[in-house]
Amino acid sequence: MQRGIKTGAVIVGWDNPSSYGVPAAPLDFAICWSEIQKKELVDGSDWDPEKVFVGGIPSYDGYFRKEWIMPREEYFKLHKLDPKRKLIGYASSFVSFSPNYQNIEALAELVAGDELAEPCQLLIRLHPNHFWEEPLYTAEREKISALAARMPHVQVVEPVALGGDLGRYSGEDMPEKTSMMAYSDVFTTVYSTMCVECAIHDRPITAVCIDAPGGWNKPGKFSLPLSKIGDWPTHQRFRKASAGRVATDKEQLKAILNDYLRDPALDSAARHKFIADEVTFSDGSSGRRVGEWLTKLTVG
Repeated sequence: MQRGIKTGAVIVGWDNPSSYGVPAAPLDFAICWSEIQKKELVDGSDWDPEKVFVGGIPSYDGYFRKEWIMPREEYFKLHKLDPKRKLIGYASSFVSFSPNYQNIEALAELVAGDELAEPCQLLIRLHPNHFWEEPLYTAEREKISALAARMPHVQVVEPVALGGDLGRYSGEDMPEKTSMMAYSDVFTTVYSTMCVECAIHDRPITAVCIDAPGGWNKPGKFSLPLSKIGDWPTHQRFRKASAGRVATDKEQLKAILNDYLRDPALDSAARHKFIADEVTFSDGSSGRRVGEWLTKLTVG
């Protein structure tokens, strides 16, 4: 500020304004996804509404422009998937708070036991946390891999490694993520931002929130029951929008999956409304829109 250089904040995550707040040095502006996030910034972090610009999500432009999607035959071959079976995708999430294995095991048993309305297969996406040097996460990763090795029609995909000490970040392997969501007949996760991303592809979404008794079962390790996180702001909006369903046990999960397998268009209108509310712009031009607004600041 001493040199008169304008500075600002960019909201990059769905839950950033609601879950984390935006404490910072005095800033001139903030760029966010939607009017919902703008309200969170104004009401929750005391931002001047005149300094908050709703620009959509530039990093999602490629979804709307369908730039990253791989051919179906190529994607299925890559992961040894059967083109004749319906695909259930599962993206691990909330690993810091709860194991995901109980969700994955329930899905795998339904698929391997042919308990669903259509012959299905399961593709499990591990979370970047599964590759941290944390014994609990490493053990779950190995347990998931062992399950996939012994059960039919179950495959595992890893988030891309960035190289060096940068670890694995789920936002970097866009062709993989896009194709998994686009080709999933039902996409499942734990309320992750991929609920928003999958809705862009208009695929049925299920938040699988089966509790693991005792959580991580390690003294000093914080755990949360997944059935208790539905009222977090972003999770609550997903539920209230009816953009997808929530399963808290195996039988409920089976019923939801079968409903979606029988009618893929179920909840489609709600998904479109959800995207209009959360993403704002669906024309694939948010990057240009934000860039033009920033350019105006340089001459203003």
